[in-house]
Amino acid sequence: MKILICDDSMAMRRIVQRTLRQAGFEDHEVVEAENGKLGLDSTESESLDLILSDWNMPEMTGIQFLEALRAKGDNTPFGFITTEQTPEMRQLALETGANFLLPKPFTPQEMAEKIGGFLEQ
Repeated sequence: MKILICDDSMAMRRIVQRTLRQAGFEDHEVVEAENGKLGLDSTESESLDLILSDWNMPEMTGIQFLEALRAKGDNTPFGFITTEQTPEMRQLALETGANFLLPKPFTPQEMAEKIGGFLEQ
């Protein structure tokens, strides 16, 4: 199974990757993208099982990425990993087609609870 981690921070991409391993998802292949545009490009070239994206990124934000993904009929499970947790942002994310939001900082247990239904351990 393949997971896309989309975040403009290399350090955060590494943290997400490490937490995936700690949560029991060490056998999954990980693909990385530095912004929503590159993430969207990855959906064309990769067969993805889950997308984990930041909200605020240059070039194309996470919500713009999600909107473009859903507009082309791609229903790959999509979750935001972000510090942005206002009720309005949560509502917008869910209305746009996000499957979940995981607030930063997060634990391996919290990650497992959020993504466990989308991936096999």
